[in-house]
Amino acid sequence: MNLKLVVALSLLFAGPAFAQGQMQPPKGPKPTKADVQKVVTQIGGDKAKLDAYCALNKINAQMDEAAQKNDQKQMEALDKQAAPYVQKLGPDYVKLMDGLDQIPENAPEAKDFMALFQSLDAKCPK
Repeated sequence: MNLKLVVALSLLFAGPAFAQGQMQPPKGPKPTKADVQKVVTQIGGDKAKLDAYCALNKINAQMDEAAQKNDQKQMEALDKQAAPYVQKLGPDYVKLMDGLDQIPENAPEAKDFMALFQSLDAKCPK
């Protein structure tokens, strides 16, 4: 999963008030490698969560395409599709996503985090 997409997705879940500029984006605590490992282990050890994660990955790919086309309407529709999957992944996942925007994409820790998520990606059907 692309770190930029993860951050964008977490911002989309801030809701309509954020989109209208009525509130600041949520800022979770900056995640640690242990935080990411905990969430990856939770998802990888639970078939329902893994299925939700894999479905969310497919939606993320579609969101990436919509973002490249600057298609806000499609992004909003995909956001609505993604919301139930995010709920299935649980509060630890949401908290982690909220904190990822504090980590620059080129930071060494971002690469470590992406490697952990790639272990989940490998479990998803192609």
